[in-house]
Amino acid sequence: MEKINYKYKEDVILDKILKPYIDDTYQQHYALGKYQATDMIIDVGHGEGFCIGNIIKYSTRFGKKNGKNTDDLLKIIHYAMIALYIYKAKEEEEDVQ
Repeated sequence: MEKINYKYKEDVILDKILKPYIDDTYQQHYALGKYQATDMIIDVGHGEGFCIGNIIKYSTRFGKKNGKNTDDLLKIIHYAMIALYIYKAKEEEEDVQ
């Protein structure tokens, strides 16, 4: 396979910025128990809405709270990934039935 020349440095952002950010979230106080709050929200069926709500929250906050805080952008991406996970899991569950 030919090496991809990423125009917007997506490979660098994924490897050097996004993955370390997400890894760090698993070390924070709310992730240290057996279950994260997000797990319980997903379990009761509100996961997609929760994620989309947080995407809206952080996208409207970017540039306002603490200036153009890149953590807001990383949170948007992380919640989008969780929403994608929920959607794909539901899709796979429906395929099994």
